[in-house]
Amino acid sequence: MDARGIVYSIQRYTVHDGPGTRTSVFLKGCTMSCLWCCNPESWDKNPEVAVYEQRCIGVEKCGYCLDACPFTSQGIFRISEEGLVAGIDRSLCTRCMACVDECPANALARWGEDMTVAQVMREVLKDREFFDETGGGITVSGGELFVQTPFVVELLKACRAAYVHTCIETALGVPWNLVAQALPYTEYVLTDIKHMDADKHRAYTGCDLALVLDNLKRLGRSGIPSVIRVPLIPGYNDSDENIEATARFIASEFGSTPRQVQVLQFHELGKTKYETLGKAYPLADMKKPLREDYVARLKSAIGILRNWGLPAYVGSNVKMTR
Repeated sequence: MDARGIVYSIQRYTVHDGPGTRTSVFLKGCTMSCLWCCNPESWDKNPEVAVYEQRCIGVEKCGYCLDACPFTSQGIFRISEEGLVAGIDRSLCTRCMACVDECPANALARWGEDMTVAQVMREVLKDREFFDETGGGITVSGGELFVQTPFVVELLKACRAAYVHTCIETALGVPWNLVAQALPYTEYVLTDIKHMDADKHRAYTGCDLALVLDNLKRLGRSGIPSVIRVPLIPGYNDSDENIEATARFIASEFGSTPRQVQVLQFHELGKTKYETLGKAYPLADMKKPLREDYVARLKSAIGILRNWGLPAYVGSNVKMTR
């Protein structure tokens, strides 16, 4: 229970991340950098400072962050014309979190807490009653949870020892030996397929497609109940050709029939997170399709997947069963 991990969020009462009502534990660090990612705070495995300019009450009225930071004199803070903290020079930041600790308005916030397995378990077990009533449990996600494999394995072991149902969410862009360490303590898996063209997969995610597909085959042969998700990104992976290739792979090579194939709708709910981390939003210039055109693409994708005999649905609202 002494293993430590960097956790950026613990969400209770989630209903879209596995069977029943669940507590989802999100770990920092990822092996991919998907252009459409809505959680850029998950990429870096270390804690980060987020800057929310709209929350700042002004350096003249407050200024506690300026007093706390040892690099203020070197210009680490970017101050707007209105006197608000609008950003930080991350090349100077040592992530000591002194500014975060002193900020009374939460304009400077922390992404990532160093936690032990025991600390996470205390949060998870608060909802045991809901798990028992709904068939829920814990879902360990990322980022890519296998960036922190030793912590993940110990957390899953602790959950199984406490009779808490375990689910993991992984993009499988890691060596299989890391995944294999967790599977003996895993009762459900959420994974995804982002593209079936190797060059485009590399360009859009930064990860090798062959690795992902090989891991998917191994996962399918493991017999662990799985859900495969397909994010439908306009102009990137929403062609009939790509969906057909995705369906063919799942039906012919996955090794078992997934409980569901979920086609996830594109959204930009994480766009502001990029700003708080001083990152450019990768799809800022993407031409958005008309709503009716995108709905037609969703229906087409579902039709193709179902033609291959797959249990395909739009989104994750259809109840998942163990």
